Amino acid sequence: MDQLYLWLNLGALSIPFLFSFHPKIQFYKHWPTVFPGILVMMLIFIPWDIYFTVQGFWGFNPDYLIGYNVAGLPVEEWLFFICIPYACLFTHYTIVQLKPQWSFSAKNAQRLFLILAALLIISLWYGYHNWYTAVSFSFALVVLGLTNNYKTQLFQSFFVSYAIILIPFFIVNGILTGSGLPEAVVWYNDAENFGLRLGTIPVEDTVYNLGMLLTVVLVSDYLGSRQKSDTRDV
Repeated sequence: MDQLYLWLNLGALSIPFLFSFHPKIQFYKHWPTVFPGILVMMLIFIPWDIYFTVQGFWGFNPDYLIGYNVAGLPVEEWLFFICIPYACLFTHYTIVQLKPQWSFSAKNAQRLFLILAALLIISLWYGYHNWYTAVSFSFALVVLGLTNNYKTQLFQSFFVSYAIILIPFFIVNGILTGSGLPEAVVWYNDAENFGLRLGTIPVEDTVYNLGMLLTVVLVSDYLGSRQKSDTRDV
């Protein structure tokens, strides 16, 4: 059990990585934009993670770790920010490529954006005094707004992808937060969140995950558009 977090990361990455080279998917061609997107996301989320860990807003059970830390975070936590976004972005781009009909209309995507934004604002009104709630909901609201301002069409496919991504998310995050285990791999100080759980998962985790993934998608799409523009200009 002392390697559980590591194996969860590697397990989440394994199939998406192997199928990245499938001739019908060829996700490896997106690497020049996906990996910079992951890097930008990590530049935001790693300092956030370090601060919250130091402050005791969440922490990690050493019984499920290999025991190596970098900047105060377990190595497995660093891998989390690479393996999970990679697997999720693989899912997103695979759906966009193989099932382009699985998308919202522009009108419905805009409605969903407005509903999400309203829910986040209302939640912030009630939970602004909880650090995890305030920061994760505020960040998600900012990224949603940036995406809506930059390219509303992203929502048409992303919201479908995110709904599908939530299935493995609940499996992996459920295990990390203690589902089926004597103790949680990642524990939370409920004084800094709403205290509402979806099974064992704090409700904030779904919003945290939304902000994390949408950051990578937004940066990746922006870089991809720049590359296409530069190619046309040559």
